Amino acid sequence: MRFVDRDAELEELRKIGALSRKKLFVVALYGLRRVGKTRLLLEFLKDKGSYFFVNRNKTTSDLLMEFRDILKKSNILGELESIDSWDKFFEVLIKRNAPPIVFDEFQNFSSVEPAVFGIMQKNIDLNENRPGLVILSGSLIGLMKNLFKNSKEPLYGRVKKGIKLEPLNLNSCLELAKELKLEKEELIKFYCVFGGYPKYFTSIEDFGLEGKNALEIIDSLLLSKGAPLEDEVNSILSQEFGGRSGVYYSILEAIANGNNIISTIAGTMGTNPTSITRQIKELRDYFELIELERPFEGKRGIYKIKHPLMQFWFSQIYKNYSDYAARKPEFIESLKNNLNGFYGKAFEKAAKEFLKNKLGLEEARAQWGKIQGAKKSENAYEIDCIGKEGKNTYIFEFKWKELSYKEALSVLKNLEGKTNHLNKKIANAKLGLVAKKIENKQKITNGGYLAYDLEDF
Repeated sequence: MRFVDRDAELEELRKIGALSRKKLFVVALYGLRRVGKTRLLLEFLKDKGSYFFVNRNKTTSDLLMEFRDILKKSNILGELESIDSWDKFFEVLIKRNAPPIVFDEFQNFSSVEPAVFGIMQKNIDLNENRPGLVILSGSLIGLMKNLFKNSKEPLYGRVKKGIKLEPLNLNSCLELAKELKLEKEELIKFYCVFGGYPKYFTSIEDFGLEGKNALEIIDSLLLSKGAPLEDEVNSILSQEFGGRSGVYYSILEAIANGNNIISTIAGTMGTNPTSITRQIKELRDYFELIELERPFEGKRGIYKIKHPLMQFWFSQIYKNYSDYAARKPEFIESLKNNLNGFYGKAFEKAAKEFLKNKLGLEEARAQWGKIQGAKKSENAYEIDCIGKEGKNTYIFEFKWKELSYKEALSVLKNLEGKTNHLNKKIANAKLGLVAKKIENKQKITNGGYLAYDLEDF
């Protein structure tokens, strides 16, 4: 599958490469597994530079021998020269002006040979005025951040640039959909479950699923017995959390199922809110698996899971994992029947991305709140998206439905009523609707509203 949407990252690495011709430049590149770090680095290296994968299953001596052989193949080390220590390896690597150097899954040195971190610190400090570029890449976000941002760690302060690689945006995924022969609606469904992680798109190609519908792809990759991604979430999280995963899993399950403030999260766990504040902070700031979404007005935010596949897994599978592991037909059938409801909730992210690109929105936030004077059963309202572009304000509702003209107009009139509950009246706000399919969009726009559906994506 072709390489897409990493122009900005490649350009940044090239600029750093130019700077590294004068002084040693150490870069940390990190991001969750499957986000495309290795592909980006290999694209950057092409026929130049040296690539070292830190295999945590190797002994320190076997890994050193493998890296020594790479140096010989790259003509950095003479055929008759030997390297018998990590000290010698890094001395040769940095002092001989090797081309760009990449260590992939760099954090694995913590289990293979922790002494490497101190050895690297020494060599960076001794050679900071020599030319050279060293890129340290890793998938375990928490551990990577700890290595470089913890003042007690040897490599603290030695990285000149940190780059977090984000998933592909929706437009890039739509481009990949053409290559994979996916209809637009099927791509959006796939995106709702798997997000913009390139590896999952590659899996469509790897397992011959081009041109299939989303249900067939999700079934093959995730739901069928022995599916290639059946252990994906467990694998990612077990590496991130290590042996202390229980509380984190419970928090993620609570958030995935709509308990998105600390008090309700704690309530589902049968514990006191103060007992989980540290873990929530770690999930947000250290592991970067959840985010605090703040409303357009007000300060009280709600927690959401950032990774679409984790949202799917914790909301649809985790609670009934035994049924999933056994692939009980009634459970799998129920899960498939519930997919459209899941798409409806997840469509919000895709719709916001579309609007940011279409209208140039600087921000796009949901809004929720209480209705003054309303009965308890009707005391809340929610607006899917309020966004700004310069002096313009846009207010949108999202519907994962095929709407007739009459239904679409009803949604927009209802949205207009919701705006009356905002604390501050927004003058000349433009109201709109994003749905799966809208009948007679032109008539709606002629009425002063904005209307978009999947045809516009």
